[in-house]
Amino acid sequence: MMTEEQSRPGPHQGQPVLVAGEQLEGDPLEQTHVAMILLHGRGATAASMLELTAQWNQPDFTYLAPQAAGNSWYPNSFLAPLASNEPFLSSALALLEDVLERITQAGIPPERTMLCGFSQGACLALEFAARHARRYGGVVGLSGGLMGPDDNPRNYAGSLAGTPVFLGCGDNDPYIPLKRVRLSDEVLRRLGGEVTMRLYRGMGHTINEDEMETVRQMMGSLVARFFRGR
Repeated sequence: MMTEEQSRPGPHQGQPVLVAGEQLEGDPLEQTHVAMILLHGRGATAASMLELTAQWNQPDFTYLAPQAAGNSWYPNSFLAPLASNEPFLSSALALLEDVLERITQAGIPPERTMLCGFSQGACLALEFAARHARRYGGVVGLSGGLMGPDDNPRNYAGSLAGTPVFLGCGDNDPYIPLKRVRLSDEVLRRLGGEVTMRLYRGMGHTINEDEMETVRQMMGSLVARFFRGR
């Protein structure tokens, strides 16, 4: 596992970005063709997100997991007015942009890079994808949704151009209203995403095996598409 530092000013800049893969030596990004950015939830860590990768068993992937300052990407609810979560939200989005640029500079374009987050990390991944709409390898929001209050304008520019998007959430989640997951589904479809939304009966704020299997299948499909196109 490697650690990279980011230098752009802001609350989250200068925090470590963990880089992991099954390559035995050197920079994994230089030895692979597909990547995933993993975004942790409030109070969690980048290292905890990397623990998920063993269950996916995708040796072709390199994983980058940035760490939030103070283990939180923003201080208030993701449903709060956007200004109330500044400057943390803008700093987090800028950090994610920097990580994506690092991957691109290593020769892995966005269409071979997946964004995946849980809870706060899911909200951040979905908001970033909407604000920077383009073709990605995939976008995964586990127990999250687009940010801001209900009346926040959703006039995002660009197109996801057929990006596979998975939204998974429990119908008993105390933090994520179902109407926000459904709104995120609608907005991301409008942006051109190929969205799959699953609401799990009786599940709270967690990740289940079906979600893990769905992400694994998305990863496998991305690898298969890349090798077919070579």
